[in-house]
Amino acid sequence: MDWKSRKKLASTCVKYSVCFFIGLSFIKLAKADSVSAERLNNLKSEEEAGNWLTNHRSYDSHRFSPLKEINRETVSGLKLAYAVALGGRGGTGIASVTMQATPLADKGYLYVTDGWGTIYKIDATSGKRGVIEWKADLEVDREHERIPSNRGAALWQNLVFTNTVDGRVAAVDTQSGEIVWEKQIATGRGEGFSGAPIIVDDKLIVGQSMGDWLTRGFVAALDPATGEELWRFDVVPEPGQPGSRSWRCEKAGNPDCWRTGGGGVWATGAYDKENGLYIVGTGNPAPAFDPEARPGDNLYTNSVIALDINTGKLAWHFQYTPNDYMEFDEAGTHLLVDRMVKGKKKKTVAHYGRNGFFYRLDEKSGQFIDAVPYVEKVTWTEGIDKRTGKPLGYQENSDLQEYTPNSAPRRNTPGKNFSNCPHAQGGVNFWPTAFDEKTGIAYATSLEACSITSTKELPLLDGAIAKGDRQAGDLYIAGGYVADGVARGSLLAVNVESGDIVNKIMFEYPNYSGVLLTAGKLVFTGHMDGGFSAYDADTLAELWTINLGTEFQAPAMTFSVNGKQYIGILGGGGGINPLINSFGRRDLETMEPSSMLFVFAL
Repeated sequence: MDWKSRKKLASTCVKYSVCFFIGLSFIKLAKADSVSAERLNNLKSEEEAGNWLTNHRSYDSHRFSPLKEINRETVSGLKLAYAVALGGRGGTGIASVTMQATPLADKGYLYVTDGWGTIYKIDATSGKRGVIEWKADLEVDREHERIPSNRGAALWQNLVFTNTVDGRVAAVDTQSGEIVWEKQIATGRGEGFSGAPIIVDDKLIVGQSMGDWLTRGFVAALDPATGEELWRFDVVPEPGQPGSRSWRCEKAGNPDCWRTGGGGVWATGAYDKENGLYIVGTGNPAPAFDPEARPGDNLYTNSVIALDINTGKLAWHFQYTPNDYMEFDEAGTHLLVDRMVKGKKKKTVAHYGRNGFFYRLDEKSGQFIDAVPYVEKVTWTEGIDKRTGKPLGYQENSDLQEYTPNSAPRRNTPGKNFSNCPHAQGGVNFWPTAFDEKTGIAYATSLEACSITSTKELPLLDGAIAKGDRQAGDLYIAGGYVADGVARGSLLAVNVESGDIVNKIMFEYPNYSGVLLTAGKLVFTGHMDGGFSAYDADTLAELWTINLGTEFQAPAMTFSVNGKQYIGILGGGGGINPLINSFGRRDLETMEPSSMLFVFAL
């Protein structure tokens, strides 16, 4: 039965209230062996060592695997075991589709999503070939104007979940590939999803990503059995709610500026089980380069927020860059780590900020501990206030911030260029980081560059959102940015206890892939030029590399079948602007996109 027939049948069953009986007729009953709540509560157990059941592998977002057959001594023998070609290309919207997902693995079966949120179940049990068992396509409009990227799926019981760029969330039967339920969760114009969903305490958590399209980011909890929404937290508060006074919309002549305030939730958060908190980063305020359209600090954008998992209420927050005008959103990974303070363990949130600083916060309260720069060059501020955690140059109760003189775009200076370091894309952006509990080292890959932002002031045009432009009031400022000089990348290792950068190496190209860390003392990452490499976790020396001819924007993962370890990574570039993503490098601009799963073994 194709998707259109299933959708018609589903609407019929809803109309006549016989969903249960009709459902049984076309949804194959799942096997008893499933991803239970008990398994999800023991993701780091020995029994789950060979599986990868959730986006960051464990709720603390460490992306660390205990597998060590592939290690510093054996990695030189790593070879391509097999590759699987995936669909998902096509479309003539403003963006080209890109592969950014982390495959999930359960007992030799892989669950992979492409940029449109289509799920593929792949039988990897032979170790010699990946066979697509089924493909669940939600048929997203390929002419869609928003960014067609999807960062992965979630597993629970006998279901696998995906969300889409057009705002839908769907549950698919893991055995049959049939769509069990599908809900339109993001209903506003321009809304959609990119970050992987996650199951926490028998709740399916999703984040509305498209803040840059003049929407309000949100985090929502759904009943995974039915898709019913249980609670929702809006990143941008409405008038009268806590934090709303940080939006001084009346001073912009647009009292409703909060309605289009941004704060997209682009990536998957972490779960503090002890305190019952879902901890996740939020995106930049919108319009991104027009702070005069949204005076004030713009809570809770550019922040990390901790939400009560049962109610969705805000427990605490920390804002990194108030009244941001550089697009330094902080939607990337937040690591939950234990560090020693005066001989006692202290639960900490560690985060490589897109703004170029590595932060440590108290996990229970969000209180600022400290921050140190990790990129080669920071110019947007002279540093971080050691007492408050605010950027130096911050003016309390100010309508507009300008952390370094003459660095902020203003409406009375259209056409002027503004240079800031790091680049508008970071630093460390959406790509994931990793942590080693034994050594206390946090790893990340970074973009090492500055950017020049140029703005132009235009009258408000009907349909500006659909074209991807930022709008505000009676006019809007459209911003663009290019690398100021040569753009490179880096691989970093920071000691979370001391805050010191213990090691760093430079890459020829910016890195969008992020890292996988294993007990074999290896750090894996992909590269823009098609390279895929393994590095010594202690020295960061490159130990193995292969070039596969396609850009990597996805992180690697690892799993085992019958005791044998495999490394998997999705390849295939693209994105909202190839010229931005290639940073003017001709050799990157001419690379053709693809959609591939690569799997390696000894």
